[in-house]
Amino acid sequence: MPSHPLRVAVVCSSNQNRSMEAHSILSKRGFEVRSFGTGSHVKLPGPAPDKPNVYDFKTTYEQMYNDLVRKDKELYTQNGILHMLDRNKRIKSKPERFQLCKEKFDLVITCEERVYDQVLEDLNSREQETMQPVHVINVDIQDNHEEATLGAFLICELCQCIQHTDDMENEIDELLQEFEDKSNRPFLHTVCFY
Repeated sequence: MPSHPLRVAVVCSSNQNRSMEAHSILSKRGFEVRSFGTGSHVKLPGPAPDKPNVYDFKTTYEQMYNDLVRKDKELYTQNGILHMLDRNKRIKSKPERFQLCKEKFDLVITCEERVYDQVLEDLNSREQETMQPVHVINVDIQDNHEEATLGAFLICELCQCIQHTDDMENEIDELLQEFEDKSNRPFLHTVCFY
């Protein structure tokens, strides 16, 4: 079993729903966790599918919340976006891009295959200094509130199992196979190095 808590990054596209729900649950369970997005902008649902609310990653959750209250408080209350932003601002001040983080993690968990590919592209383009391994795992999670909650508990259970392995490097593939069978979801897994 590792002597230190796993350093975990959870990554989705906009660092709003899936990654933040997992961040919330993992931090409550004592993990050293950070969350990120990989997109060029933060996108939140708007009044129509072709009219999202688009923000810069520098925009705080508080600013997004106030902007959406001003635009249509009833709509954004009803669809759960204000509740989500309220949770987010209690965890950290603003969304963060994975590509700008230089911290090293033991485990990077992505929430969709496109994000997984972006994380791998970023990690593989970095200078490898220490040859410290980082396991990148993708768990496909639909981007809605219910799936984000279910996915966050699955991610937490996976992290707890990995934390309790005696030899993560040799046991992780078997563990992921068990989780695939149990959850009926495909998992992608790659090892990169810092």
